[in-house]
Amino acid sequence: MQQNLMNDMHLADLPAIKFLVGDTEGFADIKTVSPLMPFDDKVTEFLNTLSKNLMADREAKAFPDVVTLAFWMRRSSIMKLKERFVKDDGDIHFGQGIVFHIAPSNVPVNYAYSLVSGLVTGNINIIRIPSKEFPQVGIINRAINEAMKTHKIMKNYIFLVRYEHSQEVNDFFSAMADTRIVWGGDNTIAEIRKSVLSPRAGEITFADRYSLAVINSDMYLESDEKERLAESFYNDTYLTDQNACTSPRLVVWTGNRKDEAKSEFWSVLHRLVRAKYEFQPIMGVDKLTSSYLMAATHAGVKIEDHEDNYLIRIRLNSLDESIMEYKDNCGYFFEYDCDDLMELKKLCNNTKCQTVGYLGDREDIMPLLRSGIRGIDRVVPIGKTMDFDLIWDGYNLYERLTRTINLLI
Repeated sequence: MQQNLMNDMHLADLPAIKFLVGDTEGFADIKTVSPLMPFDDKVTEFLNTLSKNLMADREAKAFPDVVTLAFWMRRSSIMKLKERFVKDDGDIHFGQGIVFHIAPSNVPVNYAYSLVSGLVTGNINIIRIPSKEFPQVGIINRAINEAMKTHKIMKNYIFLVRYEHSQEVNDFFSAMADTRIVWGGDNTIAEIRKSVLSPRAGEITFADRYSLAVINSDMYLESDEKERLAESFYNDTYLTDQNACTSPRLVVWTGNRKDEAKSEFWSVLHRLVRAKYEFQPIMGVDKLTSSYLMAATHAGVKIEDHEDNYLIRIRLNSLDESIMEYKDNCGYFFEYDCDDLMELKKLCNNTKCQTVGYLGDREDIMPLLRSGIRGIDRVVPIGKTMDFDLIWDGYNLYERLTRTINLLI
């Protein structure tokens, strides 16, 4: 019954929906648009133009996350993805059809990565943009609209909308979706799941996660690139105020010279943060409150001495699953000294554990990864935790967003 009601509804019947890219006229024909084959040349060329537009935009250059996105979308990058994911298996592959994306409210450029994932897999994309007015969103959308002037066919495949929280609107878009992608955490997922999908539709959810960094003290001290490593760690963390699920919140130290390495690492990072980060007093208040709560509820923790509130470090003498309940943002870190990475098994045997930013010997972490833990989907170098890929949170988005016509004749 609900599915039939959704089929009878039209945009005009719904609460106000603002189109940031696309329009109601184009949307009216959305069900007649055919999905494309993955990595269609039209999509690749459009993304390359979009990349060039962003790289040439003076305003975009002020936002490293936008520059990173532009670099990731260039033709050579997309072709490398194609080489990895497209196989000549004799079958025919197309996009699923219509993909309804719910973008997170706290990471400005995430919606664009979700959009590109839907485009390169051949889909028509409806994306709910966060209501918060991030400058990056305006820059990217302006570049998309500009690129569409010379790639007019892409108007059929991109609809970026903004609307207030409304189950009625969610119902409408969900009912027409062949796949629904939900970013934004457990509460958002629970709310969106009140809206029914069609029986054949799929769903991909990106729930609340946490991440950590592992740094071998000896390798760090031997490095001649300590300033670069600080910049890399800054990009992993402060660039999104630690709001991204990929941002390390726990720093695990290994090796034989832990105290010496910690002293230098945090000192170099602190200088960088003081020079670059826009600090607000409320950030310091929140971090200190979280620190005191952690100290009051966990025996043996120590709030490390700090010059100011740009950087707060909480030293742990043991690890348990509850510590991430006391996490905070904007430069708030737990630290743990570790002699054997198998000590992390209990913490990482949790599906909420997502990414490890790593500086160390590859073989040192392999026993942990091979131990059957339920968490850890990615292990990447420090500075690469936010680098997006079509394999994300353990999902192969290429497989989930395409369908296969199996040819056995």
